[in-house]
Amino acid sequence: MTDQAVHQSLLESPAFVMAPVGSVVVERNEKVGETDYPPLSVGKLGVTPQLAGVAKSQTEGDRKLVRAGDLVINSRSDRRGASGLARQDGSVSVVYSVMTPRPDLLLPEYGHHLFRSIAFQDEFFRWGTGIVDDLWSTNFTRMSRIRVPLPPLDVQSRLAALLDEVDAMVAKLDQLTDALRARAIDTAALFGLSEDDSRRGEDAQSPLFGTPEHWDRTKFGYDFTESTERNGDDPPGPLLSISEYRGVEVNTRTDGQQASLDVAKYRVVRPDQLAANMMWLNHGGLGVSSLTGYISPDYKAFWISPRFHPRYVHHLLRSPRYVDYFGAIGTGVRPNAQRVTKIALDMMPLPLPPMDEQKRIADDLDEVTGRIDGMLAKIASLRELLVERSSTFLLDVVTGRKEVA
Repeated sequence: MTDQAVHQSLLESPAFVMAPVGSVVVERNEKVGETDYPPLSVGKLGVTPQLAGVAKSQTEGDRKLVRAGDLVINSRSDRRGASGLARQDGSVSVVYSVMTPRPDLLLPEYGHHLFRSIAFQDEFFRWGTGIVDDLWSTNFTRMSRIRVPLPPLDVQSRLAALLDEVDAMVAKLDQLTDALRARAIDTAALFGLSEDDSRRGEDAQSPLFGTPEHWDRTKFGYDFTESTERNGDDPPGPLLSISEYRGVEVNTRTDGQQASLDVAKYRVVRPDQLAANMMWLNHGGLGVSSLTGYISPDYKAFWISPRFHPRYVHHLLRSPRYVDYFGAIGTGVRPNAQRVTKIALDMMPLPLPPMDEQKRIADDLDEVTGRIDGMLAKIASLRELLVERSSTFLLDVVTGRKEVA
């Protein structure tokens, strides 16, 4: 545990009263079933009705009640920024902390922006505990000790109103992002999948449903071999992350999810290997790497047989058909932690076109996704800038460097 006495939080304010989170909120810990209260999602959009494609808890009673006006935050620190104000009653996984603000001290709207600010996220991560980055969490008891600034309620209200305007701009960028993704080429068509073609007799839910007759088929376990290579004392490259949007890339983050100090047991990834976050496959948490580096020891890396073109594999397993399939074969009690086991993955059916068709599919999708990724990257940069400036403005106000008009 970090020595709290020598740490100076960015949230410390000489201008306003400082108070521990536990003194300005009341924890709500009521257990309910999702048949009684609709499931909610908590992510970069705040608290919303459960998003499509999110796996649901297999234990209906293993959920927490959320009331409109509550603040909710994901205790897992690798889900950085997954918090916000609930606008409706509902239920969330027990992995979340649910809090009711004390109305004489903390306005819910101000708490929404405070908990989502970069400075608070840094503190939230610092107070966490765990073994590795993917198993790092901050429970309510520890979170309750974080000191936060409490401006007068009228200042909280004016500040929240200004930051709501920024949130509205961010929401428009998110809508544009969704529109661009919706205009992406129909990957099912490029993979030869057709809703009216069931000549192979496959069930409509099977990822092989509608594949052309001249394509072979195989199973993952026949053509993908797990790599057990670890860093040891000499990492071969940088720390890599697996983006649900881009696949395997260099981890450039300086905050939030990081590698532990001892990376000897981290898994090595080589070019043309498939890297997979087994707890995030139903969100597209996998991809074929073009880099040499290392990933979390909780992830997996696979050598791909010569019968498959690596870029074809990359696009195939990140296609909507397979992302949905991963959600169907995943197991777990938390909606954001549906693990796909190695046994289930080995049994997964795969279409195996002739190599020339694999290359054509990969080339076509590389071109299309390249153009779209370029536009998405610009939008993501603008979104990140807005979020960063919003957090900076909040910090300047609560520490007395600026005043709210």
